[in-house]
Amino acid sequence: MSLRYYAAACQTAFDPPATRAEIKGRTDRMLELAEQAIVGYEPFFDVRLLTFPEFAHSVPIHDEVKRLRKELAVEVPNEHTDRYEALCKQYGCWIQTGTFLEQRSAYPDAVFNTTVLVGPSGVESIYRKVNPWIPWEVQASPHDFEPEGDHFPVADTEIGRIGAAICYDWLFPEVLREMAFKGAEVLCRLSAYMDPWGATPPMDWWPLFNRARAAENMCYVVASNQAAHRDQYPPFSWPGGSMVVDFDGRILAQADPGPGEKVVVAPIDIDALRHERARRMGHDMRSHHRPEAYRYHTSPGLPPIEGELTTDRLRSRIQQSREQQP
Repeated sequence: MSLRYYAAACQTAFDPPATRAEIKGRTDRMLELAEQAIVGYEPFFDVRLLTFPEFAHSVPIHDEVKRLRKELAVEVPNEHTDRYEALCKQYGCWIQTGTFLEQRSAYPDAVFNTTVLVGPSGVESIYRKVNPWIPWEVQASPHDFEPEGDHFPVADTEIGRIGAAICYDWLFPEVLREMAFKGAEVLCRLSAYMDPWGATPPMDWWPLFNRARAAENMCYVVASNQAAHRDQYPPFSWPGGSMVVDFDGRILAQADPGPGEKVVVAPIDIDALRHERARRMGHDMRSHHRPEAYRYHTSPGLPPIEGELTTDRLRSRIQQSREQQP
């Protein structure tokens, strides 16, 4: 059976929620967008994978972990992921959810930025942002608490092997490299990527890193970006530009930059990807990799958490790390 289908990169433009009670309305709208894409494109495209942006459920509008846990954080999985599962079961699709602010009983002083891959059989994987956008994001990295843990899941599904990473994670090539070496074929990017690092030159980091991570790992990239006006989230505006990129770094579909909801669809041909991975001798950076040649991974990095995360403590940790560099 040919393993070819379409992916939809969906972008949202919600106002920041004040309480977790508002998450339901956002889930309602994202389910509506997903169903519209699946049913509306059905005569033309078989949409089986859909992605949504970072902060689509909750935005870290506070600078205190205690307030985030009190007002916005939820456990994962939850009633919202149950609803995604019901839609996935109905249509035989997979949804990489927008991110949640997650609270975990094992870590009562922390909040995580978390996305869930949901399929017809339920939760396929849970990814927690390893590289929060510090010093502004006071969410913790799972690496802060489990330094030897495996934080980069790859789900082996009937539509291919799927990994996901969140926004700032994509500026660290090791994150996507780790997933590629675990066999990932499709990499989902969930972002709230703001200007001036958005979708337009001269600092168009959004397509730059999407294309680079696709080409260097020989993976498809399905990338959803938030698309909100500056008056919704001062001082930032989020320019959208959601896109799908193939394993050679070609942009297959891209939303025009600018605020507002949009959905773009493009083909994912897993058979072609597997064929090229097996055939190519040149530009196969995974098989050409020389891990023993590099030493920077053994140098000191960001120090461990000490006490509750605050922006001041994050700034101090960044400075400590900087002072350890040559």
